Amino acid sequence: MRTPKTAESERISALLDAEAKAAALFDEVVARGIIAPGATESAVSDAVRDLAAEMFGTSRFWHKRIVRSGINTLEPYRENPPDRVIGEDDICFLDFGPVFAEWEADFGRTYVLGDDPAKLSLRDALEPLWNWCREYFETRPDITGEQLYAAVIEQAEKRGWKFTAAIAGHLVGEFPHKQISGTDITCYVAPGSTTPMRRLDPTGKPCHWILEIHLIDPERNIGGFFEQLLDV
Repeated sequence: MRTPKTAESERISALLDAEAKAAALFDEVVARGIIAPGATESAVSDAVRDLAAEMFGTSRFWHKRIVRSGINTLEPYRENPPDRVIGEDDICFLDFGPVFAEWEADFGRTYVLGDDPAKLSLRDALEPLWNWCREYFETRPDITGEQLYAAVIEQAEKRGWKFTAAIAGHLVGEFPHKQISGTDITCYVAPGSTTPMRRLDPTGKPCHWILEIHLIDPERNIGGFFEQLLDV
């Protein structure tokens, strides 16, 4: 007999499987040298799209595909900076939301071409901060999106970085989750999101979240990005 507990376990497994596929996709992007000097951001985006189709048969992405390098890494999600050619000693991040068998993934990673210490330092700061924020979330059962956003900002600045993005995460789930969540601020890790993140969505299912970290080094005009599932 399929119980609500069983159904939720299946949902979590599906979300984790979608994220594992996204991680495998990004690993293959690196293995094939797709992020390379001389390539445009748009060409890399198209190559990742085609690779997703080749590896998993998916051609749907629930949000716009993002490849940003150099100064474009300063720009938040909502912006659309001019297409840029990736340089020899560049920093670049990918933010993709592939849909696997009706389940959304949202995955972001930063890559450094060359051995510039400042770029490597920024890249290497992302995952430790993400992990700190996850631990902060896990120890506060009633935490709101607004509270987690404030913690991200404070901790980023303590570590010597700037966090200027309008959000630090959002709901994720069955495609298209936006038909369930809409654009209400409580669907984001952001100022004004005052509802506990651990709650049921309007369909009666537990909410699941993505945490995204977008750090900025304003002195060098570079940024880095890291995102993945927060709560499962």
